[in-house]
Amino acid sequence: MKRGSKLTAVFATAASIAMLLGACGSSGNNTAQSGAAGGNIITAYESEPQNPLIPGNTNEVGGGKPGDLLFARLVSFDAKGNASNEVAESITPNEDSSVYTIKIKDGWKFTDGTPVTAESFTKAWSYVANAANAQKCSSFFSVIKGYDELQADGLKGDEQLSGLKVIDDKTFEVTLTSPNSVFPIMVGYLAFAPLPESFYKDPKAFGEAPVGNGQYKFKSWKHGDNIQLVKNPDYKGNKPAKNDGVTFKIYTDDSAAYSDIQAGNLDVMESVPTSATKTFQNDSKVQAYNEAGSVIQQFTIPSAMEHWNNSTEEGQLRRQALSMAIDRESITKKVLNGTQSPAKDFTSPMTPGWTDKLKGVDVLSYNPDKAKELWQKADAISKWDNPSISFAFNADGGHQAIYEAVANSVKNALGINATTNPMPTFQEFRQAVSDRKIQGAFRSGWQADYPSAENYLVQQFDSSAADGKGSNDGDYKNSEFDGLIDEAVKASSTDEANKYFSQAQEILLRDLPSIPLFYMNAYGVAATGVKGFELNWQNNPEYEEMSK
Repeated sequence: MKRGSKLTAVFATAASIAMLLGACGSSGNNTAQSGAAGGNIITAYESEPQNPLIPGNTNEVGGGKPGDLLFARLVSFDAKGNASNEVAESITPNEDSSVYTIKIKDGWKFTDGTPVTAESFTKAWSYVANAANAQKCSSFFSVIKGYDELQADGLKGDEQLSGLKVIDDKTFEVTLTSPNSVFPIMVGYLAFAPLPESFYKDPKAFGEAPVGNGQYKFKSWKHGDNIQLVKNPDYKGNKPAKNDGVTFKIYTDDSAAYSDIQAGNLDVMESVPTSATKTFQNDSKVQAYNEAGSVIQQFTIPSAMEHWNNSTEEGQLRRQALSMAIDRESITKKVLNGTQSPAKDFTSPMTPGWTDKLKGVDVLSYNPDKAKELWQKADAISKWDNPSISFAFNADGGHQAIYEAVANSVKNALGINATTNPMPTFQEFRQAVSDRKIQGAFRSGWQADYPSAENYLVQQFDSSAADGKGSNDGDYKNSEFDGLIDEAVKASSTDEANKYFSQAQEILLRDLPSIPLFYMNAYGVAATGVKGFELNWQNNPEYEEMSK
């Protein structure tokens, strides 16, 4: 949820990152910025956000898409994922990248007219980190000194991270828990957005009508219908809007959205319904886009679920058997029509350091005979009478055919009862996941927040992101995995970091807290009259580049 000089890899020496980020500059129905009627409004496909639009409590795409347009951060990314300073003037590390001095540019202000200051960042980051505030992106701040203290019981919610120190209105210092060379990229994620003082007076009201500093400003939110944003005339960053605003139209049926694109009643959507994957690239009624992307699709099984506990041999064997019972190649060809490809790791081929040669990667290949053998070994440890597995997903996202195919593949290979468990909307599905109410497998996946293997692995699988503090929704905890991730983020070279990331992923291939299925291409459609249609490194439209 998710723009300079080129980063060929996320990890670099601290000096290299400082040079990159210290040298970059910046460019200076609905209403347009002047308040007059604006005819150049882009309408975009959307799902109802799970939560109010608070940056630190947004970890899904429904809220992330408008959030990214409403809040500018220290760093922004271009369409290819290359980093540039935006609100930041400079981000300067000390010798071992354990302390960063951050200077912000003059002239930035929120849409309520108040200035963006150093404290706008430090207070916001501390608020998200503080356990009393129960923010879903809290674990991103575990790299900052004082995070553990803010996880204690009995906090008021206004306690500050001890690792953040305001020097003056435009300067603050960040002390990390350990050296971390990827930190200057992490701060481009939505959770690191600044917040105005008005937020703290009534966070609930703010989430319904957010005040940001991005290229757009909030106009209205009619739940279940639309979210309207208009161009921000005071935006000073890297991505000025070429239109008057974006209206996110909320759909519960992606086929209906596709029909609206064809009819010119919707301008853009970053997917297509399964029924159209064979035909959309030759459809004269739409503009089609289909390129390699960075999104991984998978499903998660709660780590402590009976017979599936991945800290036990039985649980590991059952997870490995389940994975090898899925014919990914057949599903990508027959159901997905070449818009996705079988996964070979837990990141994506667009991620720096990606490899398809990890030890243990064979568990992601279809092998029904081996799957049966592993299942029988698990039964020898703990006999499971009448075994069954269900696959939960949101019915409004076009996943029905995929999970029916997955369930059938599992049923045929293992001879167990495999069923689908569709939930009406993405919001309802995500809430059930957050509340830990799903007893079975559930659809999961990752759209990169910043271009790094660290982002995929920490937020989904590190212990710090479990128990509602991040996106580790299966509550997987493995100290060996955590330790390898710690070594990776301290690494001073790309090769060293990738070595540790690979070792960490090999643990995941054994434990399978989530089971990778496919890498999604960046594919979608726009109405024929729309100009500037492109999908970015997160598989999202570059909304600000579009016009009509």
